Amino acid sequence: MAQTQTGFTDAEKAAAKALVKERKAEAKRGADRAAGEKALLDSLADMPPADRAIGERVHAIVTTAAPELLPKTWYGMPAYANSEGKPVLWFKASDKFKQRYSTLGFEDAARLDDGSVWPTVWAITKLTDADEANIAQLVKKAVS
Repeated sequence: MAQTQTGFTDAEKAAAKALVKERKAEAKRGADRAAGEKALLDSLADMPPADRAIGERVHAIVTTAAPELLPKTWYGMPAYANSEGKPVLWFKASDKFKQRYSTLGFEDAARLDDGSVWPTVWAITKLTDADEANIAQLVKKAVS
């Protein structure tokens, strides 16, 4: 009989601790774009090379497509918030929870609504030029 896990995994606990740390730092600094970007870039630097490469491309795409979004971290992941500080989108490295793919996700503040059902999370194993163009289009729509 398979055992079922009770409680949070170590990775989940680390993500929760990262969120508490981020909220305390944001309360001290406010919406300081430079500090948020430094935290985001530091989180990218901590990733394994393959995840880092994808995360850096996503960062370049987002900052070009929607320069008004504020870079930050969210649960230890690179994220981008609107002027109210609400996360619009985030990048989760495959290594974070030992998955076979990284993910790009959009939160409720993203304006991706399309009928009554629409996707909000995409799996990424590599980025082609077409993928990058698609992400840029999604980011632009999310902030429109």
